[in-house]
Amino acid sequence: MSKDYLYQDLLIENGDVVLDAGRNPVMIQDRAVIAQDIKHAIIESGLAVALIGEKSRDGRSDIKKQIELLVEEEVRLVPGTVRMEEPELGKIWIFATTQDFGDIEIGVDT
Repeated sequence: MSKDYLYQDLLIENGDVVLDAGRNPVMIQDRAVIAQDIKHAIIESGLAVALIGEKSRDGRSDIKKQIELLVEEEVRLVPGTVRMEEPELGKIWIFATTQDFGDIEIGVDT
């Protein structure tokens, strides 16, 4: 019995496809696909690297706002629900609500 998913993709961690015990690619669905796509968009934008290199408070604030605006562009999210936190230097968390799958949390190591 198979379930139909709206979104399905390969799980990627540290730039590599994750394999299960049988050496088959691990698949992710729906909410996890959206979270992975957002994480990759942040990394590929170069903003995560820019955040690492920025030392001034105002500069960091500007880059964090750019990340938030980038995430807000994701059409599978409910507009206005994106919130970002930086609990410690080098680690940001994105919180948002998807259109179809509820809340997501995305951790990005910068």
